[in-house]
Amino acid sequence: MAPPRNAFSKWSQYLAARCADAAVSMFPVRANLRTATLIGKAMHRIDKRHRQRTLQHLAVAFPDMSDADRADLALQSFEHLVQLAVEVTASPRYLHPASWSQHTRLVRLGPVLELLSAGKPTILVTGHLGNWEVLGTLMAVLGFPSHAIARPLDNPLINQWLMGLREKRGLTIITKWNATDRMVSVLNSGGSLGFIADQNAGDRGMFVPFFGRLASTYKSIGLLAMSQNAPIICGYARRIGPGFRFEMGFEDIIRPEEWADQPDPLYYITARYVRAIEMMVRQRPEQYLWMHRRWKSRPRYERRGEPMPDGLREQLEALPWMDQATMHGLTLAPP
Repeated sequence: MAPPRNAFSKWSQYLAARCADAAVSMFPVRANLRTATLIGKAMHRIDKRHRQRTLQHLAVAFPDMSDADRADLALQSFEHLVQLAVEVTASPRYLHPASWSQHTRLVRLGPVLELLSAGKPTILVTGHLGNWEVLGTLMAVLGFPSHAIARPLDNPLINQWLMGLREKRGLTIITKWNATDRMVSVLNSGGSLGFIADQNAGDRGMFVPFFGRLASTYKSIGLLAMSQNAPIICGYARRIGPGFRFEMGFEDIIRPEEWADQPDPLYYITARYVRAIEMMVRQRPEQYLWMHRRWKSRPRYERRGEPMPDGLREQLEALPWMDQATMHGLTLAPP
């Protein structure tokens, strides 16, 4: 949606969004999700630019997959995007203390609940997979309200409305602008701080492996974890349908004692949670936003056509899970 230029544009966009939400709320969520699937199919057919970008990204992530299978995944990813919008507006009506268990399956959350119950600072990370909005809502409904970092929308009226939906069940939103003091305050008080951690961080980000290619990643999560001695929980909420049903679980917990002896703790932390996101995506690739430009920024040496620097090579080789085949792929020229 383009940024509104005047009050009329702001109000017309806002009223259109509210009317659409009111119309959707008149029908059962299953019917709305079926409609969302049809809209997603139409978007996939019409939006050539994002369809091609999605296929390009799938080719990077799954080079051995057939063209037909990648095309099918691309279609499902478009359908998933529209289903997300339906689920976000429906979640306050379906996820509350009296009914959340009817719509959610919890998977081996014992270690996570133990950490969250300790009253110590905790960082939660996920990616653009499954339904990250539902993940935050579920955590709050379970009695573990968290603070989430989000970019405000261009339309302040729509932004205020959606922020209200997010916070209705106890999820507190911190806008990305000038958020450092609030993030530190949350962790200092023993709270939980949530991030969607697969954003492209620009040319100056930290480049770590993601699906066999280096991806620019923000350093702030690792720096916060190190400064606050806070464990990082890598989790997800993904659709298991039919209807409004989700599975919530975690892929990895990165504890302070695990990075303490690493030669480069910040690189280790960042690479490890990005690896966890990759593993979660591999389990449900159709529920990832492949049109998201995860590999947009490139390392300086790539842009200059130079070989990988020795320092970066040493950082990669020091990762405990790094294998020879992956390392070889990372040193090749980009596709």
